[in-house]
Amino acid sequence: MRCRPGPPSTTTCRPGSPACPRCAGGGLAAGVTLMARDRGALPIAAQVLIGPMLDHRNHSASSRQFAGVPAVWTREMNEFGWRSVLAGLDGPVPAYASPALAEDLSGLPATYIDAGSAEVFRDEAVDYATRIWAAGGHADLHIWAGGCHGFDALFPTAPLSAGARRTRTDWLARLLDRR
Repeated sequence: MRCRPGPPSTTTCRPGSPACPRCAGGGLAAGVTLMARDRGALPIAAQVLIGPMLDHRNHSASSRQFAGVPAVWTREMNEFGWRSVLAGLDGPVPAYASPALAEDLSGLPATYIDAGSAEVFRDEAVDYATRIWAAGGHADLHIWAGGCHGFDALFPTAPLSAGARRTRTDWLARLLDRR
């Protein structure tokens, strides 16, 4: 996986820490978590994937719903984002770069995934959680009705945003209390 410089990340890289980024950072955290599992490396306590960008194929129903329309993040923006992430890659796209490609989602840490119902990433978030469950893992999925991509950051005082942040924070607190 190639990492590119960007804005400060909320991902923590200490053993036993949770990974909690959003958007493309959510896809990066999911890829790093898969890699850590596969290499038996850095133990990750949990994944908190917020509106995660998980699938470079851009073929879901929600991706098609947000094509050619005004939105915070559209199908076209997503295509550009993936072209940028995968630029210079020779050969097939690895699952560490596009986690939806991972064939095996067993052995992952507890995972919290949320997305808005009105966003490109909704269906890939649902699919990723469904595949974690099918592999015998623990996933807590929340699709926030009426939420657009990044709704909780764009409209921080809206009741929906406050509810999403509270639910996410409570989940993480419960998980960390069990440790």
